[in-house]
Amino acid sequence: MYFDVFISGFGGQGILLAGQLLAEAAMEKGLNVTFFPSYGVEMRGGTARCTVIISDEEIGSPIVDSPRCVIAMNQPSLLRFQKVVTEGGLLIVNSSLARLEDVTRNGIQVHEVPMSDLAIELGNARLTNMVALGAYAKLSGALEPGELGEALKTVIPSRNQELIPLNEKAILEGAAYAAKG
Repeated sequence: MYFDVFISGFGGQGILLAGQLLAEAAMEKGLNVTFFPSYGVEMRGGTARCTVIISDEEIGSPIVDSPRCVIAMNQPSLLRFQKVVTEGGLLIVNSSLARLEDVTRNGIQVHEVPMSDLAIELGNARLTNMVALGAYAKLSGALEPGELGEALKTVIPSRNQELIPLNEKAILEGAAYAAKG
């Protein structure tokens, strides 16, 4: 079992938190994990990306050149990273902020999820990253949405624990939207 994913967007979208949550959920399941964050000096508004690898075997390196999945949270991420998805891989696009007509790759699975719109419908645009993870869980099969929800208790700081139920709801919403196809 092996999964790798780039999660990319702009600073402030919770890209690194999403990667941490994915990694924590996999560790809690007893899997091997690497989490490799990368972000520009601008922080909020700048580019943010992370790579997460999940495997039931030892992981040799946290570096991935051609991931099996890219979650593109905005237009620049879509344009930059669609070309590196492995043939037959998965591209999950935040269709609230990226234009699907700009997907030029063939030979990959492309799924659009209006992540930002769904988060706003839930009452908070900051839930976009959780919607994205729910969609990823459903489409990739790497983890169950409920396993992500359980890991929230570890990743969310104690001062924000009251936000866990809403984050869990956002994960489930993303998974449900992805299940519709």
